[in-house]
Amino acid sequence: MNKLTATLFASFALACSVTQAQTPSADASLGISKTKPASGPFVEFEGVYMVPYVHTIERSNISFEMIPIPGGEVIVGSPAAEEGRTEDEGPQFTVQVPPFWMAKTELTWGEYKTFMRNYDLFKRLRAENIRLVDESNKADAVTVPTPLYDPSHTYEHGEDNLQPAVTMTQFAAKQYTKWLSGITKVQYRLPTEAEWEYAARAGSKTAYSFGNDATELEKYATFTDNASNGASKVGTKLPNAFGLHDMHGNVWEWTIDQFTPDGYGDRGGKKLSWQDSIGWPTQPDSRAARGGGWEDSAERLRSAARLGSVDEDWKSEDPNVPLSPWWYTSDPARMVGMRLVRSAKDLPKEVIGRFWDADNEGIDEDVQFRLREGRGAIGLPVPELIPEFQKRQ
Repeated sequence: MNKLTATLFASFALACSVTQAQTPSADASLGISKTKPASGPFVEFEGVYMVPYVHTIERSNISFEMIPIPGGEVIVGSPAAEEGRTEDEGPQFTVQVPPFWMAKTELTWGEYKTFMRNYDLFKRLRAENIRLVDESNKADAVTVPTPLYDPSHTYEHGEDNLQPAVTMTQFAAKQYTKWLSGITKVQYRLPTEAEWEYAARAGSKTAYSFGNDATELEKYATFTDNASNGASKVGTKLPNAFGLHDMHGNVWEWTIDQFTPDGYGDRGGKKLSWQDSIGWPTQPDSRAARGGGWEDSAERLRSAARLGSVDEDWKSEDPNVPLSPWWYTSDPARMVGMRLVRSAKDLPKEVIGRFWDADNEGIDEDVQFRLREGRGAIGLPVPELIPEFQKRQ
């Protein structure tokens, strides 16, 4: 047993006594004030006040700020007369959105690379027969991205700790949120399309959160008119009225929904709850991202604009068989990242599981094939994992 695994053994022995099948519960005090704040943003909810908070994972590069978003209604999609509108943005429908927290910025490389380093750790733990994944706990397990096939491609436009992480598949993004939830016991996930558009609009009904004048966009977004060479460090542009940065431009951001190229179909004209509004994926491909990227024109940065993933094209340079379930290799994937969301109240296990795990048999088969071939890593996210691992980096 090597030094790392020997040190981890005692921590994991204790952790093994914890029933990991239970959905993580948020720290009751995290982001909650029992008294009305004297200043700053807050959201009153069920007798307490949701407030901004910074979540820092000790001895890691993971630190992010969550902003409370008030509940309300959003008209999803764009009106037919909006300049730059595409067919997939309609017909419009209304969604009642409950309060939630959203990350102030896009997820950074500093955060995502901490997750990536679990690949070697999970491999070592498996070799030492420590905290193995089996039938009793596999529902709580996560897979982590394999090492990049060609890092020079992914990082061509930078890998600064404060630049947004990119090229992960939606499945990998979902696994990151499950991993983070496991090690923190705070329930993080990807946003729905309705939540994302509601947060991006920040009360507006115009093409952009600040109005319809695209000449103002440079103040709020990194895009083709002002992007020198890739994404900017997060949070360098003006925020919207909710205090969220880079909701326009920089990189596209994953949502949980299936992308529907012909629009919203039978949801058009309806008024739906936030859960009923979700277009749960039914296919392995074509997942919805929002917000526009650094190489896009102004019209692609509108609050209603959508992008659907195309695995055949986005993995065209992937030499693996089967193709990686964790990484894309080809543009526009270098403009696709993610942003965290946390519900005001923890979601039931059966609901949060849909936000975290593989939702398609084809994706799951690719993951399992990789694991059987030894080209993947699987493990159990526990709070003890990060500090013990990080101390040895």
